[in-house]
Amino acid sequence: MLTPEQIQTKLHRILLKVTKPGRYVGGEFNTTVKEWLPGQVRTALIFPDIYDIGISNVGIKILYDQINDRPDALAERAYVPWTDMEEQMRQNGIPLYSLETFHPLAQFDVLAFSLPYETLYTNALTALSLAGIPLFAAERGEEHPLVIAGGHSVMNPEPMHAFIDVFALGEGEEVIHDILNAVQAARAQGQPRAALLLSLAQIPGVYVPRFYAVTYLDDGTVENIRPTLEQVPAKIIKRMVPRLPAPPTRFIVPNIEAVHNRATVEIMRGCTRGCRFCHAGMIVRPVRERSVEEVLAAAKEAIRNSGFEDLALLSLSSSDYTHILELVTKIGEAFEGRHLNVSLPSLRIDTVSIELMERLKDRRNGGFTLAPEAATERMRRIINKYIPEEDILNTTREIYARGWATLKLYFMIGHPSETLEDVRAIADLANRILAEGRKALGWKAKLNLGVSTFVPKSHTPFQWVACDTVEQIKAKQQILRENLRDKNIKLSWTHAEDTFLESFLSRGDRRASQVIFNAWKNGAKFDAWNDQYRYDLWLSAFAENNLDPAFYTHRTRRVDEVFPWEHISSAVKKSFLLEEYANSMEGEIRIDCREHCFACGILPTFTNIRRAHPGEYWKCPEVARS
Repeated sequence: MLTPEQIQTKLHRILLKVTKPGRYVGGEFNTTVKEWLPGQVRTALIFPDIYDIGISNVGIKILYDQINDRPDALAERAYVPWTDMEEQMRQNGIPLYSLETFHPLAQFDVLAFSLPYETLYTNALTALSLAGIPLFAAERGEEHPLVIAGGHSVMNPEPMHAFIDVFALGEGEEVIHDILNAVQAARAQGQPRAALLLSLAQIPGVYVPRFYAVTYLDDGTVENIRPTLEQVPAKIIKRMVPRLPAPPTRFIVPNIEAVHNRATVEIMRGCTRGCRFCHAGMIVRPVRERSVEEVLAAAKEAIRNSGFEDLALLSLSSSDYTHILELVTKIGEAFEGRHLNVSLPSLRIDTVSIELMERLKDRRNGGFTLAPEAATERMRRIINKYIPEEDILNTTREIYARGWATLKLYFMIGHPSETLEDVRAIADLANRILAEGRKALGWKAKLNLGVSTFVPKSHTPFQWVACDTVEQIKAKQQILRENLRDKNIKLSWTHAEDTFLESFLSRGDRRASQVIFNAWKNGAKFDAWNDQYRYDLWLSAFAENNLDPAFYTHRTRRVDEVFPWEHISSAVKKSFLLEEYANSMEGEIRIDCREHCFACGILPTFTNIRRAHPGEYWKCPEVARS
């Protein structure tokens, strides 16, 4: 195995042969470099995409701080090289290495993958291959690192079950320490890998696939998922932190331009709106907020430590943050004259106020983003995002009137029961909104329209419904193209073939693992990149495994069907999700659950956590009253 010095020597010979060599050299400002000492638990945090994207990942930033704060552990980073660098690494025998110390990943104790979305799966296999680690968990021995994975996509872990030793479900701030403590204890006691995996399987929120068996019915659906040992739980409930820990503020400053070159502070976690299509809104319950003082202090420290000129205040619904007006005012006062661009992602049309716009007026250059998601009242009732059309027009009118020249709107096609008239309505509404902008700003008014395609996700009320076919998606996109011809409307959408892949990987079962492997073996990689994604390779992989992709993507599930993720719990009851599915078919809306509790199931779990952490304050009103 190469030493760090040997890796650096080899790198010097090839870096000028690849694009953006700054991706591969490390040494960034604010990195944490620890000496490798005996007894440490060494973790490589891997984001399986290129550096330009992975450097901004918030989950990696949090774990990097959490682990490096321990005197008995260290964390370093790795990303997947672009295709030209991968070719050079394979030709020159360079293994995937960490950017902090250039140690080969095979020398770490733990390889921890962040998998926020499904189209990273083949890249994860590339990372393992470049590291010299057996791709299949069953083939790893005592000499290999423990391979773990977390992130939103692993709430259905089964498509990746064959490649990952351990899944960390839910929020990672606490469970990562439990995992590292177990690794350390196993090493101190000389336990074999099998004993370590068994001890990990008994940690709340940890899923070890090797200890569970799956059987199937004759129609191909899942019959049963059961543990093979008495010591492991039949159902694994996601981990949740009772109080948000201090946010990271010592951000690594990238060597090259990154996709999100900014400081971030998470102001709130969770959402109470109950949009039926939203995976994050269901699996990240309940709402927990940071105080204005904590956010302001973190923002000041993050900007001081990094020198970034952009600050993002992150949450699933920024304008639902209880003290949003006070926060924006104090941020503006604290950074007055600094030309800091402050962004508030995920502003809601029904809660955005003129007062908030006024307090953001000095940062108009950042644009304004809203997400109506659907353009007809019927569709907004189905997805439980009901906003009267006049409210949409009034809000966008006020935005343009206050000087924002560019407005970005997010819509989604492919919702359950959608008609072509619902799709045409998106174009009609967009044209009306731009007309309002022209009244205020003339030809300076612009509209960016992002139209994604709905993908049914696990643990949501729409986990039972079918995804549109590739042909249906293309027909709907053609309608948008024909009806949005104004040169000041910029239209972008998700490629239909990309939706097909995400739909399969989102709700696949264990048989998906072999499809993923075959696609990767035949050259699939960077599936989230339009110029790299190979639809034909995935169709071939299905054929090689005798599986019909429509079984996973275009089939409405039975209401009594056992899902591949039946043994995984987000602490939201399946009966509640089914009830919401029925409500969607009737067009019934439910109000924000801050105003009324609908007994989704999160309450009992969080009551127990709250009792274990006295004095914590929960934003879920039912928990607060309990």
